[in-house]
Amino acid sequence: MPLGRERLLGVFLDGTYNALLQWLDDPKGTASGVPTVPTLRIPLMPSPRIAIVRLSSIGDVIHGLPVLCALRRHFPSAALAWVVEDRAAALLKGHLALDQLIEVPRGWLRSPGTVAGLRQRLRQFHPEVTVDLQGLTKSAVAARLSGARRRIGFGDEKGREISWLLNNWLVRTTAAHTVDGNLELLRPLGIESPEVRFEIPESQEAQAFAERIVAELGLGSGFAIVNPGASWPSKLWPVDRYAAVARHLGTTHGLPTLAVWGNPRERGWADDIVAQSAGYALRVPDTSLTELAALARRARLFVGSDTGPLHVAAAVGTPCVGLYGPMPAERNGPYGPGHIAIQRMRFEGSSRQRRNAPRDLMEAIRVEDVCQACDQILRRSNLQ
Repeated sequence: MPLGRERLLGVFLDGTYNALLQWLDDPKGTASGVPTVPTLRIPLMPSPRIAIVRLSSIGDVIHGLPVLCALRRHFPSAALAWVVEDRAAALLKGHLALDQLIEVPRGWLRSPGTVAGLRQRLRQFHPEVTVDLQGLTKSAVAARLSGARRRIGFGDEKGREISWLLNNWLVRTTAAHTVDGNLELLRPLGIESPEVRFEIPESQEAQAFAERIVAELGLGSGFAIVNPGASWPSKLWPVDRYAAVARHLGTTHGLPTLAVWGNPRERGWADDIVAQSAGYALRVPDTSLTELAALARRARLFVGSDTGPLHVAAAVGTPCVGLYGPMPAERNGPYGPGHIAIQRMRFEGSSRQRRNAPRDLMEAIRVEDVCQACDQILRRSNLQ
């Protein structure tokens, strides 16, 4: 039996009879060769139990928050859980739309004991529906472990590895940006084009940290943030160019710059920015994700490449200049109006190829490009 028929038979056994009928009419499915379940409504009680699965990374978890917020607005009395790896969990803790946070360590799928523990916690939550925002084997396995009868996932190229075999309610997405594509997965639940909201919480501790930094460094009149780090080498922009941007912001706008960092290597880069900034940049102390969000919320501008801190800043409403090389800006750019994404060169390839793409992609972005984008954002904010 061809693989496509096995897949659709599994969907049929889960009760999606109309999906099987559609496949009989159109066995080829999408142009990519991956047959998908039509966007049928999943019948739910007024207070459904729904688990979101997005394990990593920080930026992608941020891009999943509008799904959580839309579910809460559509189902005010629902029980909502999120399965996430521990490093990205901090930004979800205390979120008002979330009832239960289910954390797992990185590499959990390689540990039978951890897998069994996750299964137990998910079965205790007992979701009716899961929403797999990651489209990988590990995320689909987590959804399957939950015991949910309806497991929503991507039915297009975003459904990678064998996720499409484990998820059984597949949605073909069409939106360009990741945030909008994630929200399309909610169509089977009757949620169409919801308002995009992130609603990242701010704890009293994070608020106190940010206000202390602003007071101690004399930043009450405003400041910018630059983040030189990135998870992929191919996303790094030269440190000396960040320093040049800091000098421009200081001389042209009288705006000091905070250089943020997330590990010892990035701390060295932040120190280099400060050393080359002619006194216009300062390095912040070690910050947690929630503290970074609180600082970004108080900044007038954030400059960085396609990585978690940039998307955190965009989510809390800080105008951003995003620098893009291996990934398309229209897909992964800072979401919403008021931001500027700069991309001079394009790259096509797999995720692994993009991770190891040439540095030329980022180095094509000139200091003048970034300074002009910063000027545009700051002029706009001055007029408001």
